[in-house]
Amino acid sequence: MAAIDVIENEPEHLENLWKNTRYFKKALKALGFDIGQSQTPITPVIVGESAVARKMSTRLFEEGVFALPIVYPMVAKDKARIRTMMNAALKKDHLDYATNAFEKVGKELKII
Repeated sequence: MAAIDVIENEPEHLENLWKNTRYFKKALKALGFDIGQSQTPITPVIVGESAVARKMSTRLFEEGVFALPIVYPMVAKDKARIRTMMNAALKKDHLDYATNAFEKVGKELKII
């Protein structure tokens, strides 16, 4: 089934994608992360230096969360970030798990 067919025939997936996106963005922001101004299900977590973004990505992976670092020269030297991308199939428990991992690692690396 093509993506457009899913959107047209099963709109609950699109609704859940945006529900998850809003929930996750709000949780990250409440923790004190800089999530920029993204208006999409892709949420950056801006951490500054490339080395910090790489370390955060590694630590998140060790905690069971896959999130890629976006580093210089893909972004400005002081705008390295972790890219998160929301998924409609995720449940609240999954989002809370990821949020808890971000909180743990963010505090560990003194980002928040």
